[in-house]
Amino acid sequence: MKNALITGATKGMGRAIAIAFAKEGVNLAICARNQDDLAAFKQELQQVNPQIKVFIQVADGSVKEQLLQFAEAAEKDLGFIGIVISSLGMFDPVSILDESDASFEKQLNTNLMPSYHLYRFFGKKMQTKREGHFFTICSVASLNPIASAGTYSVTKYALLGLTKVMRQEMMPDGVKVTAVIPGSTLTNSWEGTTISKDKFILPEDVASAVISTYQMSTGANVEEIIIRPTEGQI
Repeated sequence: MKNALITGATKGMGRAIAIAFAKEGVNLAICARNQDDLAAFKQELQQVNPQIKVFIQVADGSVKEQLLQFAEAAEKDLGFIGIVISSLGMFDPVSILDESDASFEKQLNTNLMPSYHLYRFFGKKMQTKREGHFFTICSVASLNPIASAGTYSVTKYALLGLTKVMRQEMMPDGVKVTAVIPGSTLTNSWEGTTISKDKFILPEDVASAVISTYQMSTGANVEEIIIRPTEGQI
């Protein structure tokens, strides 16, 4: 069985991706800050596929030490982890001039740094085995900045840049790197909205794209997946 590690896995896109990989028979390592959420989701995943192993650990993925402790424990429990999906993220709809002093660092540590740290932890191991696949969950803000979410845009631009560097470094060793770039997606960020769900991308759409990319032949790598709402951004 293959093993996948997913951050931000109990909500939104990460949750949908975890369920999709469970259906594929992939063992999973997931973390979250809430033990009850983790335990409930583990049970759900094993109902989806009783054959898989699910490793859980309470950790705040935006804190380097906790993230790396989770990665190390997951590897010890499951063995070689060849799929890493970095989906932890936060959206703060405020301009740079109006945000709090702590906002930049908080978004940097949530939207960018987990991908960097996980790449550093798993990258050379994948190079040695000459197999693996990194997925980073970017945003259309990685392509076109949103003035009303300035620092969010900066961190997502940086994440796409990091992903491109990762791809160049991994390419000679046959390790795949894919940037997932969704537009307005119906996650918890839109909780309470009265806008029809038909106007949004659904988390399951993102998961479907990730699984389709993962299932491609050894010689094929999808560099970027751009998904936009049919009627445009909300």
